[in-house]
Amino acid sequence: MRAPISDLPVAFEQASLRAGAVNIVSDLDLTLGAGSPTILFGPNGSGKTTLLRLAMGLVAPTSGRISWGGRAEPGERLAMVFQRPVMLRRTAAANVAYALRAHDDRRVAELLDRVGLAHVAGRPARKLSGGEQQRLALARALARDPEILFLDEPTASLDPAATKAVEDIVRAVAASGVKIVMATHDIGQARRLAGDVVFLARGRLVERAAAATFFTAPATPEAAAFLLGDLVI
Repeated sequence: MRAPISDLPVAFEQASLRAGAVNIVSDLDLTLGAGSPTILFGPNGSGKTTLLRLAMGLVAPTSGRISWGGRAEPGERLAMVFQRPVMLRRTAAANVAYALRAHDDRRVAELLDRVGLAHVAGRPARKLSGGEQQRLALARALARDPEILFLDEPTASLDPAATKAVEDIVRAVAASGVKIVMATHDIGQARRLAGDVVFLARGRLVERAAAATFFTAPATPEAAAFLLGDLVI
């Protein structure tokens, strides 16, 4: 059997996205390869969400190029979870089933169990708590059997217990071999999850480093200031 075509690495080459006269992302040179989680880090408005949307193929750069495994178009094994996922007006189990290419009750049960939601399979998805909805969104994303999973601040509005539950799932998914690319502005979360850090400010890539290096010896003034809690505008 032929191995599935890989979308890794995702490579940005002088990629920019403009909206009118505004540069949202500028001249981005970045390669996202296999391995431990890559955390997109930086202040609000730095371009983290836009980078994820570009990497997912949801929007196209206005200049430069993006490639997936050397190809100009992304494949099918990409998935993304947004900060505020939309729940379908049906049960938790039916939300997951909708994401599968073919209906499979056993697979639905496995995915719900993987995110700790087997006990709410029959409940309306929109009646679940915020943390449960975010875990359900993760189950739907995992139904695509992704090679790369993009996460856009998935715990931004969650309490500590719900945040820990989501982070535990992210670690387990990464350990299974899925490439995680996750945006956050939470320093503690970045420290807990990152294998490497991509630090963005004003739509530009300011610094990239292994997590241990970034958090102990940032190489740029912007990163150092942000880690100290100073405003980076």
